[in-house]
Amino acid sequence: MDPRKPIVGVMPLWDEEKDSLWMLPGYLDGIAEAGAIPIILPFATGEAELKQLMSMCDGLLFTGGQDVSPSLYREEPLSGLVHCCNKRDTMEVAALRIAVEADKPILGICRGIQLINACLGGTLYQDIPSQHPSDTNHHGTMPYDRPVHEVAVLPNTPLYELLQKKRIGVNSYHHQAIKDLATSLRTMAVSDDGIIEAVYMPGRRFLWAVQWHPEFSYKVDEPSRKIFRSFVEAMEEQ
Repeated sequence: MDPRKPIVGVMPLWDEEKDSLWMLPGYLDGIAEAGAIPIILPFATGEAELKQLMSMCDGLLFTGGQDVSPSLYREEPLSGLVHCCNKRDTMEVAALRIAVEADKPILGICRGIQLINACLGGTLYQDIPSQHPSDTNHHGTMPYDRPVHEVAVLPNTPLYELLQKKRIGVNSYHHQAIKDLATSLRTMAVSDDGIIEAVYMPGRRFLWAVQWHPEFSYKVDEPSRKIFRSFVEAMEEQ
C-alpha cells in the first residue's frame, strides 16, 4: 500500500471580470511534485464550514492575487491603486487563524506573505512605486520563471539552513509588500532596496512566506523546489 500523501488546501484565485474562481497550475503542480495532494478550496466564510475544511487539510498554501485590503492593517486605500476582493480577504483571515491555532504547516506566496503579515499585526506598502521607489525591479515581465533581482538570505534562519546560500535570484511580480513586520514574524530574506522578501514564525512546525513566485520557477529553480519540498516534509512529520 502506498503511504498516505499530505493534503494541501490551496487558496483560490478570483477573476472579478468573469465572476469565477480559477487557479494557476504551477501552485498545484509544484505541491504535487513535492509529494503532496493539492485541493483548491472554496470561498467558505462560515466558522463551521471553515473548521471542517481545515480539518481535511494537513497544510495551507496562501497564493498570490488581489491586493490585501488596507482595512486589515487599519489604513485607508490609496485611491485607484489598490484592488481587493473582500470575500477572499474574509475567508483567508479566518482560515489563517484556524491553521495557526492548530499549528498546521503554512506557506504564503506573494499576496500570501502580505496577508499573513497584515493578519498578524503588521502593515504593508500599498503601492511600492509611489511609497518605496527604488531601482529594484519588483514587477517582472514574461517569462515569469526568470529571476529579475536578487535577495540576501539572512544567516541563522530556516531559509538559509535549507538553501545554504547568502544570495539567490528571484522572480518578482507585485506592487505591495511588507512595511512594518508583525512582531511574531522574523525576516529570512531582503531585497537590495530593503523590501522584506521572506519571513517565518519561530516556534511553529512550519510557517514560511516568500514575496517571489516559486510556482512559476520551480521547474527551473532548485531553491523553489526546495521550498515546496520543505513545506511538504513539515506535513509528513505530523
